Amino acid sequence: MDKQEVIFKDLGQMDYQSAWDYQEQLLQENVKIKSALRELEYTDNTRETGTSAHSPLTTHHYLLFVEHPPVYTLGKSGNIENVLISDEMRTMKGIEFFRTNRGGDITFHGPQQIVGYPILDLEKFYTDIGKYLRNIEEVIILVLAEYGIEAGRSAGETGVWIDANKPGKERKICAIGVRSSRWITMHGFALNVNTDLSYFNFIIPCGIQNKQVTSIEKELGAKVGFEEAKEKVKRNFEKVFEAELRG
Repeated sequence: MDKQEVIFKDLGQMDYQSAWDYQEQLLQENVKIKSALRELEYTDNTRETGTSAHSPLTTHHYLLFVEHPPVYTLGKSGNIENVLISDEMRTMKGIEFFRTNRGGDITFHGPQQIVGYPILDLEKFYTDIGKYLRNIEEVIILVLAEYGIEAGRSAGETGVWIDANKPGKERKICAIGVRSSRWITMHGFALNVNTDLSYFNFIIPCGIQNKQVTSIEKELGAKVGFEEAKEKVKRNFEKVFEAELRG
């Protein structure tokens, strides 16, 4: 299979709402293209002449990186009771809050965390959301392996974990929550690199009780290069998704 071309954009530091709006824009552009292509296909199939019209229209894949100011986001099926901080205290600490249309529960985004938003047309890869989630996990697992960190999955819990099978020692290092419309994806993953983990004390991360959150910095006992970590994610994304990033 030929490699899929994915347009890469590092948005730098950007507030959550602006990044969400941009994702929605890219998703809706792709949805409109798919609708137009289906209309053309229907027209071709009903032509009496039997000729086929060629269209240059095609959907585009994107991978967006962004670093958000402190913000809590709650998934569409999330429980607000997993937010342990009052609105007044949250505002005082300068932490934003959003209810989102992704899957998953409550999570935190903040500085020195790689947030990745793949906007992919899965019909060009595979129409399997479960496989898509596992592949995102695999990207992060491979990245962590490059740092000498052994990570994996926790049964029934999306994301990337360390010591998932050791009760009392389970630590989540990457949260994942996605949305799909007409097989176009949005939202994505949040990998804690040198993230201030104290923000997680005010929520029940992902709605999972009695399990810790960690970061690459905490696991290694030292800060790591943020840009270097981004490059590792990009390289392993290309590998797992058999894609080529450009831009």
